[in-house]
Amino acid sequence: MKSNHMNEDHNIKIPHFSKEWLGVVGAVLLLAQLVLIILSWLLSATRLEGVRSLLSSEGIRWFVGDFSTILASPLLAWLLLMLIALGALQKSGVVSLFTTRYSLFTYRDKVALRVSIAFLIIYIIIIGLLTLLPHAILLSATGSLFPSAFSRSLVPIIAFGLCLISITFGVVGGHLRSLSDIVSALSFGIVQGAPIIIIYLLAIQLYASLRFVFG
Repeated sequence: MKSNHMNEDHNIKIPHFSKEWLGVVGAVLLLAQLVLIILSWLLSATRLEGVRSLLSSEGIRWFVGDFSTILASPLLAWLLLMLIALGALQKSGVVSLFTTRYSLFTYRDKVALRVSIAFLIIYIIIIGLLTLLPHAILLSATGSLFPSAFSRSLVPIIAFGLCLISITFGVVGGHLRSLSDIVSALSFGIVQGAPIIIIYLLAIQLYASLRFVFG
């Protein structure tokens, strides 16, 4: 019983939004986009100053030509990275650490936890050397952290750190036994978070459309 408790981590689910609720949000965003298209055409037809129609030649060129650029924003990259990190945390068995007493850990899991913590400390030290020293590489030209290369890459840095300790714990602890297991762990969060990605795509396009019409 003691040796199997950490192998049951796949039954522990990271909280996620219900698909029904996400479906409603998606439908609302789609409806809002359609309403905005019609409304922009009506307001533009009345010669209202500062309003551009999405059905005009300019609006259609913008919608089609800039569609990929709008979707491929840093927010999408951050969302994908955090989904990858959260999925890795779950599939590697790290999530189960928070629901189990340390005294019940197997010997291999205790070793995996220590190795993961050691890797995390090394990672934090490396990031510290790149940001905290005078004239550090990730600082701005004025020597500040915000804004700087560090602040722009903060989410990727956090996501990579979470992936590092997850994969380390999973491999050392025996929860990830092959390269295919590692790839599966890294892709698990994207599979689980696919509805959220769809919501993001709809929301960012609606936001950009609002800026085009009334901007």
